[in-house]
Amino acid sequence: MPIYEYECRRCGNAFEVLVRPDTVPACPACQSGELDKRLSVFATAARPEPAPAATGPCGTCGNFRGPGSCALD
Repeated sequence: MPIYEYECRRCGNAFEVLVRPDTVPACPACQSGELDKRLSVFATAARPEPAPAATGPCGTCGNFRGPGSCALD
């Protein structure tokens, strides 16, 4: 069930509402059904940053296993 953003044409109230298929949304402030759908902004989960590439000879990347170890294996 999507959450939509609306603005009431009668009183100007902006609000979000969970809309079910059988629901007709109304303004919570004045109960008007004269609504304009607003452009919604949504959030996404950010992907973790990739591990930095080794910049020097093997064993200089700071791998926790110590010198001579490779972070790429």
